[in-house]
Amino acid sequence: MLRYIYSDELHTFPRLADTMFRDRAEQFATRLGWAVTVDDQGHERDAYDDLNPLYVIWQKTDGTHGGSMRFLPTTGRTMVNDHFVALTEGVEIRSPLIWECTRFCLARGAEARVAGALMVACGDIMRGFSLTHLVGVFDARMVRIYKRIGAEPDVLGSAGDGRDRVSVGLWSYAAANRDKVYARADLDPIVADAWFAAAFGRPVVAEERKCA
Repeated sequence: MLRYIYSDELHTFPRLADTMFRDRAEQFATRLGWAVTVDDQGHERDAYDDLNPLYVIWQKTDGTHGGSMRFLPTTGRTMVNDHFVALTEGVEIRSPLIWECTRFCLARGAEARVAGALMVACGDIMRGFSLTHLVGVFDARMVRIYKRIGAEPDVLGSAGDGRDRVSVGLWSYAAANRDKVYARADLDPIVADAWFAAAFGRPVVAEERKCA
């Protein structure tokens, strides 16, 4: 199932939180070789985890982490503005209608549907919080994943070549892709909406935004 959990609530899901940060370490430090910080608990964390972000987490039936993403409003500190502004030619992306999405992580051996479910959550966050876009930094390996799911971003800028290529992308809520994303996730929209409502105490906004 999908869980929507703010950082200051993670202590109420200790096993889920522990396995999420361990899977982040395994993916980003071990498999991808990124220069990230792993603490003595085996957790990959950075300064943005201290800003009370919203996490979307796929929780497996045994209560452990299957996949996750991290969200922060662009009105505050974000990775794209703090570290990747050169990719947008010095233009900072700041708007109450745009949130940043980072740390897309899949547990080793995660079902193919998990990536799709996380994209479903992105759409529900955009609808539920009346956002027009999500922005994020992604590497070359994610291009194939986004295309397969049906959630390709508009690329604002890139640097590097081949597997080392890094890009800043902007996602809008595209209703035309919704069926494909739900199909990839093998997920009933009614079930997904119920998970959002359980987390925030209100339904996902019915109106579907289309952005120019």
